[in-house]
Amino acid sequence: MKLYRLLTGPDDAAFCLRVSEALNRGWQLHGQPTLTFNGERVIAGQAIVKEVDGEFHPDIKLGEL
Repeated sequence: MKLYRLLTGPDDAAFCLRVSEALNRGWQLHGQPTLTFNGERVIAGQAIVKEVDGEFHPDIKLGEL
């Protein structure tokens, strides 16, 4: 099955570490990162995808894969 996540957060080192952790867990980047400004700080977003065995069900804990 194919899984999708959108990681978002302030554009800082912690966000980069979250993306790096996901990449090291087998997730792959999907498309370009996005940036927006919420009036106080820059917010980053990055889509990631992963293919795993099994069948999809809505109770999947994406952060644990």
